[in-house]
Amino acid sequence: MTSNAADGRNALNDDAPKNDNAPNDNTLNDNGPNDLGHLDQAVIDGQAGYSKPLLNLYDLMVYRGTGPLLWRCPSAVSRSLYDTSVGARHMDIGVGSGYLLHHARFPVPDPRITLVDLNPNSLAHTAHRLRRHEVTTVRANVLEPLPVPEHSHDSVGMSYLLHCVPGNLREKGVALAHAAAAVRPGGIVFGTTVLSSGVPVTSAARRAMRMLNKRGAFHNDGDTLDDLRAQLAQHFDRHELTVQGCVGVFRAWTVA
Repeated sequence: MTSNAADGRNALNDDAPKNDNAPNDNTLNDNGPNDLGHLDQAVIDGQAGYSKPLLNLYDLMVYRGTGPLLWRCPSAVSRSLYDTSVGARHMDIGVGSGYLLHHARFPVPDPRITLVDLNPNSLAHTAHRLRRHEVTTVRANVLEPLPVPEHSHDSVGMSYLLHCVPGNLREKGVALAHAAAAVRPGGIVFGTTVLSSGVPVTSAARRAMRMLNKRGAFHNDGDTLDDLRAQLAQHFDRHELTVQGCVGVFRAWTVA
């Protein structure tokens, strides 16, 4: 799931972990293109629950709980997606607890990782977990152009992100465009998202989605498989889209 910031500050929390392997803090400019002072309330609400205590339980809740039991998407599917997709210069948007990056098999021993999220707790938690690598953290709203150099990454991961972003897929498909702008020619954007239509949804999953949408943690009432396919076709040169339970699993490449 994504984490999307509870206030308009552009710096990370003062209590973020600091050590010899500490990540580089890539703070945003208040007057820049991704100004956190103009966040929509729905965006704020969508990430507000990512507290430090919750992040300590996130792996268990999502990758052993809701993922396989409600959405019918085993954690092995997400881990395989990362193992076969991450590049040497990787960016992750909506980092959660960093579970997938922590377990990912990178193609090089010293990958460069950029973490993009609105929630400072998620950024600090994941950066600390990945402190063995070179990590840069960026607070940003994926619905706005990302404050990273264009074409600067080999891969971008968006795991369990889009269903937490406000709007239907035709509206929040701009997030895919912003991710595409960050990868090199021929680079890959990949991820997963929980869909509400065009996929098999169990009664338990439907009840859970209804509750999560009501709370503002999810925004996938109108997210369909056809719309996801259309957005991937619109923003990328080619793509692969499969379904696991009620989860859309995608890999998409920019023009080489």
